[in-house]
Amino acid sequence: MRVQPYLSFEGRAEEALDFYTKAVGAQVNVKMRFKDAPPMEASDQGCGDKGAPPANTGEKIMHSEFKIGESLIMASDGFCSGKTSFAGVSLAIQAKDDAEAKRIFDGLATGGQVQQPLIQTFFATSFGVLADKFGVSWMVVAPETP
Repeated sequence: MRVQPYLSFEGRAEEALDFYTKAVGAQVNVKMRFKDAPPMEASDQGCGDKGAPPANTGEKIMHSEFKIGESLIMASDGFCSGKTSFAGVSLAIQAKDDAEAKRIFDGLATGGQVQQPLIQTFFATSFGVLADKFGVSWMVVAPETP
């Protein structure tokens, strides 16, 4: 059994995939667009409210999968509302050392909001919290090694 995060970027998935590729070296393995899906029964193809899909929804991402290290994350454009909401959820990313933690933290913080700058704690040599430019909350940790 495995639990994997599935993020809805509400119309900004392509931008998010490009951002994570640059910020943390994500590797995009799957990118399926609405235009490539077979016709859906009793539903409009694309994202948006039934009967009124936004323009150019065919190019929007219906489903994607990308890896950060060994972790698989799935994402889509969802309903293309333009308003992402990731309240109450954080993704924790573990760095191998302080230098990697700083690189990851700085990359994810670009255009985002730092909530806790990287600091040393009783459980980590580096720990920081931020919301990236899409509103996804990240905890970056370089664990204390015994």
